[in-house]
Amino acid sequence: QVHLVESLGGLVQAGESLRPSCAASWRTLSEYAMGWFRQAPETDREIVAAISRSGTYTFYVNSMKGRFTISRDNSKNTLYLQMNTLKPEDTAVYYCAAAVDPFYRVVASAYRYWGQGTQVTVSS
Repeated sequence: QVHLVESLGGLVQAGESLRPSCAASWRTLSEYAMGWFRQAPETDREIVAAISRSGTYTFYVNSMKGRFTISRDNSKNTLYLQMNTLKPEDTAVYYCAAAVDPFYRVVASAYRYWGQGTQVTVSS
């Protein structure tokens, strides 16, 4: 199994940027398709973006297109989420997840391994 640890969330003002990362250990990141999910209080966990095992293919929820970029550096065993022009409604705990699949997946149930989450708070 792979162990995932998110970091570099934080508190920012609307319009600013953050770049959370997800470090993998125990197994190599290149074995998994990866996704970023988020969960705000009293809401269901939702997909934000996903990326194939090789990094060739990506998926974004429409509301994130043009603002968020998912990327991976398999040589560093790290997944990233560049978040620009942040809005207060982006406030949530952000989770990275790994799927045993070469292609990206968009539903949470397809992901086997999860990190503990990193808080992102955007003030207005």
